[in-house]
Amino acid sequence: MKKQIAMWAALTAVTLLMTGCTAETPPPAQVPPPAAPAATKKAAAPEPAPAPAAARAAAYRKWGIEPLAAPPAPPAVKPVKRAPGGPVPVISDIPTDDKVVFLTIDDGAEKDPEFVRMMDELGVPFTMFLTDSVISGNYGYFDPLVAQGHGVANHTLTHPNLRTLSQEAQRREICGQQEKLRKRYGSAPRLFRPPFGNWNEATRAAAGTCGVDAIVLWRESMQIKNMQYQRGDRKLHPGDIVLAHFRGPGELKGRTMTEMTATMLRRIREQGFTVARLEDYV
Repeated sequence: MKKQIAMWAALTAVTLLMTGCTAETPPPAQVPPPAAPAATKKAAAPEPAPAPAAARAAAYRKWGIEPLAAPPAPPAVKPVKRAPGGPVPVISDIPTDDKVVFLTIDDGAEKDPEFVRMMDELGVPFTMFLTDSVISGNYGYFDPLVAQGHGVANHTLTHPNLRTLSQEAQRREICGQQEKLRKRYGSAPRLFRPPFGNWNEATRAAAGTCGVDAIVLWRESMQIKNMQYQRGDRKLHPGDIVLAHFRGPGELKGRTMTEMTATMLRRIREQGFTVARLEDYV
């Protein structure tokens, strides 16, 4: 019986082999290959920012001015310095051989937002001699100019003719503005300009008690279209201090402060000068 069963199984296997009906292990499930990542759009490379010199030149062209040369490095030792306990120096220019001049702008009456933009784009340094009675209604206008690095200096509380006042009255005008500017901008000014350029020895004494390091006058003043010169040769000289004012169309015969400033910078460049920061020399 066992032999019959074995023979029957063998015959069955042969039959299956001949008919191609052998049992096969089913192939493993085909896992589709991972889909290729969707093609991403290649980001355009950012355009390189213009070099600082090129950007500055473009800003000058925007305002219709040829670029000024970069100022030299500040002197290692400031050429104007008040001796400890000594009298306050009175200066109209700075002892230097560098072909630089120094811009100073007085009062603060005109508050043209375009001037703030112009100074930010050009990077020309200047010092603001501010009068409290003129700016007290809008101190905020000058905040961005201070943030740009322009100097803040003292031009009294009320813009009086100091020569008509006692030394104590002068001290109140000078020290009072020192304190107001210190509270607003964080430090008391080192430089002082008497209104109208009028001063006497009482002014020097009063300024000295207020922490002033120099009384700053000027050699040239910028008017509407041209400069007024104190010297007979009607030329800029190295180290000259230039006076201008925060003025608008009402005082400039319809011209704006930015137009006046552009003209002033042209006059400086035409004579082969550039502008340096006054506080680096005093």
